[in-house]
Parts: sequence; structure tokens; C-alpha cells
Amino acid sequence: MKARVKTFSLRARLTLLLALAVLVVFGAAAKIVDWRADAEMQQRFDASLLSRAQSLAALTQIENGRIAVDADNAAATVFPGNAESSWYDLRCGGAVIARSTEAPPSVAAEVEPMFADARSRDGRALRVVAFRFTPTHAARASASTAPSCALTYALQSGPLDDLLDTLDIILLGCLLGACALVLLLTPWLVRRSLRPLSVLDRAMAGIGPDAPGGRLPAANTTELAPLVARFNEVLARMDEGLARERQFASGLAHEFRTRLAELRALVDVERRYPSGRDAHGLLGEVGSIGAELEATVTALLQLTRIQSGLEQPHPEHVPLGSQLARVSERHHEAARAREVRIEIAESNDSGLAIDTDPALLEIVLDNLLGNAVAYVPAGGVVSLRATRDSIEVCNAAPVLHTDDLVNFGQRFWRKDAQGAGHAGLGLALAAAAARALKMTLAYQLKDDVLHATLHWQNKFLPPRAEEAARTADGE
Repeated sequence: MKARVKTFSLRARLTLLLALAVLVVFGAAAKIVDWRADAEMQQRFDASLLSRAQSLAALTQIENGRIAVDADNAAATVFPGNAESSWYDLRCGGAVIARSTEAPPSVAAEVEPMFADARSRDGRALRVVAFRFTPTHAARASASTAPSCALTYALQSGPLDDLLDTLDIILLGCLLGACALVLLLTPWLVRRSLRPLSVLDRAMAGIGPDAPGGRLPAANTTELAPLVARFNEVLARMDEGLARERQFASGLAHEFRTRLAELRALVDVERRYPSGRDAHGLLGEVGSIGAELEATVTALLQLTRIQSGLEQPHPEHVPLGSQLARVSERHHEAARAREVRIEIAESNDSGLAIDTDPALLEIVLDNLLGNAVAYVPAGGVVSLRATRDSIEVCNAAPVLHTDDLVNFGQRFWRKDAQGAGHAGLGLALAAAAARALKMTLAYQLKDDVLHATLHWQNKFLPPRAEEAARTADGE
């Protein structure tokens, strides 16, 4: 039983990820804001606390050798009737100079102000500052007689704590509200953002083997544009592959149907109206039809492989002289049967060579020469000539017209029945191999002579390069 593939909702995933991102980002931002607000407000509260304590210390004076506090000014400036919210304790030389009804919590006093959090007897939160100072006019006394005073001053910090707690609640509420808003809006936003995918989905539904040429519409979304372009490229390659397969199947069916009809007619005629021929001749004719079918299938498969890109060029050092001689030798028997002479023109440059794929080049030359041998009038001449940038195959073609040249390279096209035994694939195969080699194959008809020219650029190897290559191969 086929295992069920688990699926997930892209909308739900984006919603969760966005909510998580909002929680993390806004949470970190709220934490930083809360920390900075707490520090700033606490700093301002401590500055106010220290300012009030220093005001009290400034009112401490030495008069007639005694330390006292200007009570009137102190009451007016430092203690404006806030006995329930401020506490203080002033000591000089161990003696208490001034103290509130309830003494503040004890904190060690140093020259630098020391701040601390504490609790009153009834549990209220306090902020305490303690420091040491020298009373006014004591600086005029000697260092040994100058008294040192310690002041401990406290203020109720409950209102500040309440304000900070309120700020925390506001920040937390804003964070949770933002997350809730994201969770509510994200599905709608994602649905609108993914609308181009829905358009592509509907377009894909109409694309298939039964609708060749179907393509996705151009996307105006930056992220989807390259995806649509690549997908359309894949569809184009698939259409090309399907077209090649259909062309291969139709061509093969056409040729098979023709040859099998010939074979069936031959058998039926011999059965109903025996000709009296020996079995050897009949089997030879049947074998000839089978060989033609085999050659057709081989050529079609080879042509399909080249056009689909399965046959990739593998450049090598190819001497043209030996290549032309090998191809000519292969067609020697067919030429002798038609009393056709194959001539290879001698070149002024000995050792002509090019850098190309020998197998594909042989396909081009083999089909050009085979076509020339098959269609040249009996007793005619087929000439081969190689130069630095081309190979030319020439043969007399009195039945051809200039208008026929546009049909060269089309599958299964034949001028007339003279080419019996040929499926009309030779020139198509030669053209496909030439394109794979990035060469050009052109045809010209001059004075009833057909010139088939294979032309290339930047592939010629001068004789020195050829000698160097042969030396390297010998080493």
C-alpha cells in the first residue's frame, strides 16, 4: 500500500513563523525599551533623592563650635511636611544631629553617595542614599578638629515602582496585541500574496501532452519570474522531445508500412501467381527489404539522438585525407555497381587536418557521398575536394532544379524513384550532424552539377600543428 504523503499548509506555516518573528523581535525591543526606561527613571529618581539629601547637608553648619541644622530653612526646602514619605538621619562625630520620627534603614556611608533599596517598618519600599560630608565652615578648622558627618536619606519609591509596573504592562499588552493582530491578518495577507500561484495553478491545469505549445503566463512577481521562465524552458524542451518522438514514430510507421506492403505484395503474388524464380532470388529480395528497414531505423535513431543533444561533439585531431579515403572505400562497392567513379582531388596543402568530432564528421561525409553515389547518373563521377575551411562533394544532377534545393534536409523527401532503397534521411542526418559540429552545410546547383559544401571556421590545424600533434602522439 502506497504510503500517504504528509502535507502542510503554507499559510499556516507563514502565520506561525511571522508570529514567532514578531514575538522575538518585539519582545527583544520591548525588553530593551523597558530596561532603558527603568534605568532612566531610576536615574532621575536617584538624582532627585541625592539633590534633596545634598540640600539638607548644605544646611548643616558649625556655629560657636557646635554643629546644627538651620531648621527653618530645612523645613521650608527639604522637609515640606512629607514626614510620611521621607526619612533622614544626620550624625556628626557619632552624635545624632537630626533625625526623622522614624529613622531610615542603616546604610554604610562613604565619601561617594551610596544608593540602596530598603523597606520601612510598615513594609513600604524605600530608596536610600548615604554619604559623608564636612559641614559648612568646618574647612576653616584644622584637619584634626574638622568633624565628619554622615547623612542617610530615604524616600518612598512605591510610586516609581507602580509607574514602572504600569509601563511593563503597557509594553506586554502592545506585544501581545501585535502578535494577535499578526495571527489575524497573516492568513489574509498570505492568501493575497500567494494569488499569483493560484494563477499559475490554473494555467498549469491546461498544459499537457494533448496541448503542445502551452506555456505559463509571464509573471510580474520578482520571485516567480525566474521560476516561470525556467518552467517554460522545460516545457519547450519537452515539446521538442515529444515532437521528435512523434516525428520518429510517424516516419518509422510510414517507411515500415511502405516496405511491409512491398514484402506482403511479393509474398501474395508468389503464392497466387508463382513466377518460377528460385528461392535464393526471393530470399535475396526479402533480405534487401529487411536491410532497407534496418538502415531506416538506424538512421532515424541516429538522427533523433543528434537532434536531442544526446550525441555531443568530442573534438579530436582529424586528418582530412585519411577521413575522405575511408569514407570513399565504404561506398566503393555501391559505386562500382552503378559504374560510378569516386575521385578525391589532391590538395596543395599536404596533411590538412581539423579539430572536430570524427564520428559526427563521418556521418556528414558518409551521407553526402552515399547520396551522391545513389543519384548521380550511371557511369558518372563523384568528386571530393578538401580545403582549409570546407569539404565539397560534387556530382551531376540533371533531374534536379533550383527549387528542389529548399527541400534538401527534409525527412523522407526524394526527388523520384531513382533513389529506391533510400528513405530520404541521408541529407537530414547530414544536416543535423553538421549543426551539432557548429558547421554549415550548403547546396548549390551549377550547370546541372550539385555542389554540397560543408564549411567551418576556426577548426583548421596548420601543418606545423599537425606535426606537433603527431609528435606528441608518438611520444
